[in-house]
Amino acid sequence: MPDDPYPARRDNAPGSPSTGEPDFLVVGKLRRPHGVNGEILMDVYTDFPERICPGAVLYAGPQRQSLEVSTTRWHQSAMLLALKGFTDREAAAELGNLLVYVRTAERDALPEGEFYHHQLIGMRVVEEDGKFLGIVKEILETGANDILVVKTPESREALLPLIEEVVLDISLGRHEIQVHLLPGLID
Repeated sequence: MPDDPYPARRDNAPGSPSTGEPDFLVVGKLRRPHGVNGEILMDVYTDFPERICPGAVLYAGPQRQSLEVSTTRWHQSAMLLALKGFTDREAAAELGNLLVYVRTAERDALPEGEFYHHQLIGMRVVEEDGKFLGIVKEILETGANDILVVKTPESREALLPLIEEVVLDISLGRHEIQVHLLPGLID
């Protein structure tokens, strides 16, 4: 049996591009019209809601309909959006229940050493000596630090804290995370 049952992706493989970057990222879900002037309520899924501002371009639904934001304001835990060209309740209602996206290429860069979660999902995880440990399946957000959920070749899950003592290097170019396993992290 090979050491790495999860070989690197081929460029012609289906799904996200081989760089691991999707073309679009979900930032919210449009719910229902609010009032009579075309505003619509949106559940916010992004950690950076300040980027949804007047002039920003969002893409709605599976067809990625281009929408320009006219105004935004908070309403309880949701955001109210006015969108260019949507001036009444009926027009806004047509957008109800659609996911809203931004282009990955248009998002702001993070500071050096920080990564978006979607960049880490699917990455190979190797130990310091190069031994293959598994693939990042998901990331759990906790109060203290995030946790990498790594699917091992044995179909088990290893939970690795995303801390400097464990995560030694993250290479987007190699699509790989190098880790140091502290005692007790893996059975």
